[in-house]
Amino acid sequence: MKPLFDSLHHVCIVVHDLERAVAYWQRLGAGPWFDYPKAGTYIDFDVPNAEASQAMRYKCCDLGNVQIQLCQPPLLDCPQRRFLDAHGEGVYHLGFEVADRDAAEAQGRALGLAVTARGRRADGSGFAYFDTRDAAGVTLEIRKTPAAAPSSEG
Repeated sequence: MKPLFDSLHHVCIVVHDLERAVAYWQRLGAGPWFDYPKAGTYIDFDVPNAEASQAMRYKCCDLGNVQIQLCQPPLLDCPQRRFLDAHGEGVYHLGFEVADRDAAEAQGRALGLAVTARGRRADGSGFAYFDTRDAAGVTLEIRKTPAAAPSSEG
């Protein structure tokens, strides 16, 4: 069986001020930046706070080998807001592309990883976040990109 976390897609960094963070990265030469495409309707969506998830703001930048996602969580209770309030700005999660979202989630569960949030679309695309921060030092996510979407999605 293929290792679950072997194809890094993105690094997600939570920030207090999205525009300030994008401007800084642009000064470093990273860009162009685009809004996170919240494309497609989820047929299965289980997150700690759906209102906060909907209000989350993202900007993304595709580098040569990985995507950077900057995330500004809303002033609502959610894991990203709790992380930002407790630790300050920094890497919230690493996102790994998988060929089959459902099989990857099942594989993670078989490894003993608890799922903290998940979403699945009718086309099989979507995501699952695993409760790995304490053991891995960061939250790990698996994701399957929608077939017609650009390479970006949280």
